[in-house]
Amino acid sequence: MTLNELKSSIEESISNVQGTYAVAFVDMQTGEALYIREKENFHAASTMKTPVMIEVYKQAAEGKFNIDDSLEVINDFKSIVDGSNYSMDIDEDSGDSLYNYLGKKRTIYQLVYEMITVSSNLATNLLIDTVGAKNVTNTMRGLGADDIQVLRGVEDIKAYRQGMNNTTTAYDLAAIFDALAEKKLPSSDEMIKVLLDQKFNETIPSPLPDDVKMAHKTGWITGVRHDSGIVYLPDGKKYILVLLSKNVEDDDAGLELQRQISKMIYNYVISK
Repeated sequence: MTLNELKSSIEESISNVQGTYAVAFVDMQTGEALYIREKENFHAASTMKTPVMIEVYKQAAEGKFNIDDSLEVINDFKSIVDGSNYSMDIDEDSGDSLYNYLGKKRTIYQLVYEMITVSSNLATNLLIDTVGAKNVTNTMRGLGADDIQVLRGVEDIKAYRQGMNNTTTAYDLAAIFDALAEKKLPSSDEMIKVLLDQKFNETIPSPLPDDVKMAHKTGWITGVRHDSGIVYLPDGKKYILVLLSKNVEDDDAGLELQRQISKMIYNYVISK
């Protein structure tokens, strides 16, 4: 199968399922790339947590703090709309264990680990308050991610209602993971190690053999499901895959489509 044939097959599969889908695939050995709706904007959901992690390690490398420094765990944040206070809802947060540490301290590394592996919203907001959302976006521009926007923390309902949301494209997430895979960033190996410990593996990794590993970050809100990262094959091959979706009414059907795309791309890579 050629790359063009693969793209045609994926596009045909997408056309049979309701919703809007984007794909970015880059073979790290051959440099081959496949893109579908790669520049279209999507609500970033929790995929924005990878850029936040990158900014944390960047500022640590610049000496602004140590990754083992501690922060107090508080649940009090300010809306970017008017500075009013808001708190995180534990029932809306997949990383609920961090709430046991309210009023206590956790290291910056522990917060990064919680933010990535169990997608803790509380950890994310604590880290964004530490490094600054604008700094996250500016750093992404330096990686060739020209459209991704990290404007705010999670659950800022006032901002959400005004359409002030974190957004991304498949192309930008692929660029970010390329920088990680090529070890172009401070502490790339440490960040990849955290991403490899991702606890939510129901999308890209799900249809793949157990000896295939993935360093990745997912994202999910109503009508939206994303997965993005680096796939490592046991023979040393690796590739970047980003799957984004929006306007999805049947989440099960959308998830099954993304799993099919993941398996199609895996089969293509191992056939080379």
